[in-house]
This record gives sequence, C-alpha cells and structure tokens, in this order.
Amino acid sequence: MSDTVNAQNKQGRNNGAVVFMCLSFVIGMTAMSYAAVPLYRIFCQMTGYNGTTQRVDQASSVILDRKMRVTFDANVASGLYWDFKPVQREVNPRIGETIQVNFVAENKSNETQRGQAVFNVTPGEAGVYFNKIQCFCFTETDLKPGQKLEMPVVFYIDPDITKAVESKDIHTITLSYTFYPKEGPEPVASNEGRAQKVEKKL
Repeated sequence: MSDTVNAQNKQGRNNGAVVFMCLSFVIGMTAMSYAAVPLYRIFCQMTGYNGTTQRVDQASSVILDRKMRVTFDANVASGLYWDFKPVQREVNPRIGETIQVNFVAENKSNETQRGQAVFNVTPGEAGVYFNKIQCFCFTETDLKPGQKLEMPVVFYIDPDITKAVESKDIHTITLSYTFYPKEGPEPVASNEGRAQKVEKKL
C-alpha cells in the first residue's frame, strides 16, 4: 500500500514539475515578445535596417556638390481623423546640407486626439544615411478639435551615402510618415514648444 502511495506522490511531483516548466516557458515567451519590439526598434535605429532613419544632435561638417532628390509621403492610420500632408512634395538639397521641411496636420474631429508618427525611408539602403536633427515624430502630438499645426523636420543626408556600394547609385529618397492614434497621459512637452500653429487653411 505504501508503495502505491509513494508512486502516486512521485507522479504528482513530476506532474507539478511539468506544469511549472510549462508556465515558466509561457511567461518567458510572453516577456520576450514584449521585449522584442523595443529591441528591434533599437536594432533598426543603429543599423538603418528596414529604412529606419538615424537621429543625430548636430549637422554634417561635410557638404558635397552632388544633390539628392527627397520626396515626402504622408498617411494617417484608421482611428485618427486628421488631415496630414507635407508643405513641399519634394526638395533637392546637396548631400550633407542641413535642411528643414514642414508637415501640416489638422484635426478634423470634434474631440482632442493624440497621435504619433512612425517613419521610414525608401530605398531601405538609404535609411542609415538619412539623419534627423529635429522631428515631430520624436514625441506624441495632441490636436484639439479643428486645430492645425505646422511641424518641422530638420535633416541631412550623410555624405558617406556616395561611398557605399549598395547606396552610391541612389538618386531619390522618399521619407514616409504615418500618424497612428495614441492614448496615454498628457505629454510633458507641449505642442507649442515644437510646432507652429497655422492660422489659415492650406
């Protein structure tokens, strides 16, 4: 009888160990899935993979005579009732030249909405050479009903783009933004500090 009880106890311990290992595996995989997004974002920002642009603090010290055509694309995801578009459809700066362009967003809904823009460049090989000094995409944007904001992007194209085999023949870069709805507490920095209100309609 005691042998039977011992066997049952041993079987119960084994089952408990299996359940514990399964739960640990599920919890570990869940934690990894949450960590994967920021880690992937960091990887893209460091390497320019998938057209991710670079964020820098200062302008280039080298400016080439060669120019690069840069076009702009603006989109709004479902759930955000905004008009969003570039003021200029394209620019032709010299490679290494710091330039500012502006985008305009207008809230067409009857309530305050918050959004944040995600971005990439095409072709993807140009991402590591597209350097942003200032961009509205770095923070969230709040717009009141009917409010319109002009938002700057300050960037330059790294002169090294002309040296790499995979990018030396690139002549046009497209910078693309998509605004997505965002929920959460009020941002620390107000829009007035980083965007200029436009009084007249485009």
